[in-house]
Amino acid sequence: MRKNILILVAVIFLSLVGLGASWLIYLNKAHSSFSEYYKFRGCLKLIEKTENFGTCEIGGGKLIKIVKISDKWYLDGDGPGVW
Repeated sequence: MRKNILILVAVIFLSLVGLGASWLIYLNKAHSSFSEYYKFRGCLKLIEKTENFGTCEIGGGKLIKIVKISDKWYLDGDGPGVW
């Protein structure tokens, strides 16, 4: 009985580690290029794009600005060290 509980805990722990790792890989890919971040944010229409920023329309007609910081793409105001 105790062995079964340990196995169950190990499986749950490893599953959570795997999910965390896959989420980190997904986020790293999303921030890697403008087009990936554009898809990640659910942009429907490109309004403007330069080498360092872009503006797009998401659902409901809302506009968002995507900016390049240290070769990665972020929502304007959400970059690393902004909090």
